[in-house]
Amino acid sequence: MSQRRECFSNFSNCAIGILAISLLMLTGCEKKDDVAGGGASNAGRQFITIGTAPAGGAFAPVGNAISSVVEANKGELDWVVTSQGTKGTQENIRKLESGDIEFGMANAAISYFANRGDGAWGTPHAVRAVATLAPNVGIFVTTEGSGIEKISDLKGKRVVLGPAGAGFDYFLKPLLEAHGVSYDDLGDVIPGNYLSAAEMLSDGKADAAFMGGAIPIPAVTQLCASQDVVFVQLDKDAPEKLKAYPFYFPVPVKADAYSDLSEDMVGLNVGNMHLITHAKVDENVVYQLTKLMYENRAKIAEMHPAGKALNPKNATRDTGVPFHPGAIKFYKEIGIWPSAE
Repeated sequence: MSQRRECFSNFSNCAIGILAISLLMLTGCEKKDDVAGGGASNAGRQFITIGTAPAGGAFAPVGNAISSVVEANKGELDWVVTSQGTKGTQENIRKLESGDIEFGMANAAISYFANRGDGAWGTPHAVRAVATLAPNVGIFVTTEGSGIEKISDLKGKRVVLGPAGAGFDYFLKPLLEAHGVSYDDLGDVIPGNYLSAAEMLSDGKADAAFMGGAIPIPAVTQLCASQDVVFVQLDKDAPEKLKAYPFYFPVPVKADAYSDLSEDMVGLNVGNMHLITHAKVDENVVYQLTKLMYENRAKIAEMHPAGKALNPKNATRDTGVPFHPGAIKFYKEIGIWPSAE
């Protein structure tokens, strides 16, 4: 009887030992898979996700173009590259921070403040730039008879300032303040995307609206087809007042951009569209994606005009957000990384 107990005891100890070794091996594998950060492992198949934004703006089609072109031209890389619809810049930054995505489309102004932990961000978010894309030209529009000619005339008016939670206030507050206007001065701040803003102006439910994007902005073109549109002019000294922020710069808007624009005007870049990642994402993953994206930029441009901004002069433009080392490595290899002064 004692021999049976001893045999059973030895068998139990062996089983426990094998189970412990198996658990250790499993834990080790899990830790190894976390090395790359952002959900992509250094070994085996890697799933690369690019966060975009809701339909109606440029982020979704550009992000979709980048993901599909990279996926189609990845060669021997064992990658699965997809895009994911999100609420836009702020959600993409949070998803990068949590590791739910590896890359995201973003507005450089919002990224700038997130990187510093300013405003509602609370703490710094380690977002890193991969490529600077098209300018996001911001303009205010109104309709004939509103009495609004300059930005200071927005005081007491009903103004559409972008979708709720989109983070537009990060770049609109300094812009308004440069014209002597605060959010409290406005009669009513109305949430809405660009298409709904155009509808509210047409229906008389809003007095003015902020629009932004690559020129021509589709919602403004649509509005000009149904209403007599007035383009609200920036103060001439506004760019000078905003020069402390690296993401603002004046952008000429030609009169032929819109049917209701009678002469050339100056718009303001309110934060380039850019592709971002997180500091914890593996350097080689960022390097490879940057390389594939840049080398196939003509194919991206065929899918969306904003792809033309992936050029030697613009891709490395400093918007105030540090570039990821993986992107820097590629840009240095091809000789377009700006040399130190």
